[in-house]
Amino acid sequence: MSNNGSSPLVLWYNQLGMNDVDRVGGKNASLGEMITNLSGMGVSVPNGFATTADAFNQFLDQSGVNQRIYELLDETDIDDVSALAKAGAQIRQWIIDTPFQ
Repeated sequence: MSNNGSSPLVLWYNQLGMNDVDRVGGKNASLGEMITNLSGMGVSVPNGFATTADAFNQFLDQSGVNQRIYELLDETDIDDVSALAKAGAQIRQWIIDTPFQ
């Protein structure tokens, strides 16, 4: 997966804070916030990294999964909870089965 100089695909926790929820999700942003605010107080917070929402979106686009998702959702009755659950399960399986390139 090529980044083409756009926003980062991976960020270290020490680069993150609660303002980054939209980029890396709540749990990762919280870990970054903890490292920033608690490490200096002697609280041990393991370092690590987060893949960004941009990385995930690039994966979906470049693998063709996004197109499959749009097509499936276009033909799914959004008022049918069972159909939505089935579509969600199918989408999750596509993501799991798709290799990183």
